[in-house]
Amino acid sequence: VLSPKYPVQKLLCIEVSTIQEEGINLSVIGQYVDYLVKEQGVKNIFVNGTTGEGLSLSTQERKQLAEEWAKHAAAIGASGIAGIAPFFFKPTNKDTLVAFLREVASEAPGIPFYYYHIPLLTGVKIRVEELLDGIKEQIPTFQGVKFSDTDLLDFAQCVKNNKEQFVLLYGVDEVRGSTFNDLL
Repeated sequence: VLSPKYPVQKLLCIEVSTIQEEGINLSVIGQYVDYLVKEQGVKNIFVNGTTGEGLSLSTQERKQLAEEWAKHAAAIGASGIAGIAPFFFKPTNKDTLVAFLREVASEAPGIPFYYYHIPLLTGVKIRVEELLDGIKEQIPTFQGVKFSDTDLLDFAQCVKNNKEQFVLLYGVDEVRGSTFNDLL
């Protein structure tokens, strides 16, 4: 992950599941997070992600699981939470996406919130430059974006217009070197 404000950082993301044959076991999330953080040194956890079992859950189950993880993140003093756009019932405009992100962020109201933009996997192609316009008024804890897209024009506009207000992380392995550095 690269950030215009900070040196190159290694990002370890782990996608986890608390799904049992009978349904979601929400009661073990706190203990599981504590284990991952304290015993395994995990720094970042993405829930309902692309390689987890989120796609096998109903919308309500995914929401319950995400809300429980967000609540626990707030309880343990997490430095931030991130949300990815829904990729089955895709938002088709900025307002719908912001409403979804606002609902997720509201479950941990004191924790910085980041949007994980990865349209190749979600199919949600709302430009981040557009998304950032006025988002702090809608989501007061909004802090930035992990931008995982090859639309460098969109990312360049985000950096140009928002680098003082938001943390903008770039994470596409296929795009490196002088192309990225020219944006900064």
